[in-house]
Amino acid sequence: MTRRILSVVPTLLGVTLLVFAFLHAVPGDPVEIMLGESASARDVAGLRQALGLDRPLPAQLASFAVRLLHGDLGASIAFRAPVASVIRERLPATLLLASVALLLAVAFAVPLGVAAALRPRSLVDRAARALSLAGVAVPSFVSGPLLVLVFAIGLGWLPVSGNDGPAHVVLPAVTLALGMSGILVRLTRSAMLDTLSADHLRTARAKGASALRVIVVHALRVALPPVVTVVGLQAGALLAGAIVTETIFAWPGIGRLVVQAIGARDYPLVQGCVLTIGLVYVGMNLLTDLLLTLLDPRLRDDD
Repeated sequence: MTRRILSVVPTLLGVTLLVFAFLHAVPGDPVEIMLGESASARDVAGLRQALGLDRPLPAQLASFAVRLLHGDLGASIAFRAPVASVIRERLPATLLLASVALLLAVAFAVPLGVAAALRPRSLVDRAARALSLAGVAVPSFVSGPLLVLVFAIGLGWLPVSGNDGPAHVVLPAVTLALGMSGILVRLTRSAMLDTLSADHLRTARAKGASALRVIVVHALRVALPPVVTVVGLQAGALLAGAIVTETIFAWPGIGRLVVQAIGARDYPLVQGCVLTIGLVYVGMNLLTDLLLTLLDPRLRDDD
């Protein structure tokens, strides 16, 4: 586990270098975007010097790395505020959206996958596989607008955008959950099919264990580790996937903030957002490892 924790450092360092290189390779001048085309050359040069954008790229990278070691993500060019405070305002909305989407996906996919495995080649199994295929095949930029057309515009049941109450989280959360549900249904079904034919289940039935106990205690517990692994990976990926969904539904989270920062060529803010997403992703992987060691003691080590 110690090695896994230490691996966070080179991962975040690599993310920082890649984001820095890609951002500075994108055409466009953030100073000209901020001041507009009518700004004088003197104003442009003065603001560029104030922001440190007139220095060589290695010097800018070194300055950012030094500030990062001190916990300073710099100042946002577009928002004229510390990057940390801007991210702090937006991150809770994204965490709420990702958490609701994760709960919806698990609550829908795991029971459906178990039901499909208990009755292979039945109508339930075929429906589960069809739904999972649709969830994986349809991207969020297609499913999101379709949900808006049906439930917001057509039926008028739910709001289209914003974050003013519980109802506003439903459509974006369902949009995020659809893709994850498709993966989890197929994985749960496959893991349960392998487990249901195991010898220890026949022994449990022979000892008189009830059908519910055999399924939940003996079968599902053994089938859970691969499902937990994918849930952990997908939970971290939800933050990256939220960029498209938050843009569609105007959700005031970190995903939409990334899009705004890229449009404004706000280098410090983009770097801060990507580092935050990377840190959450790595943190979810560590949490997944801990859960797996609880489910399967054979995975425990002494590092």
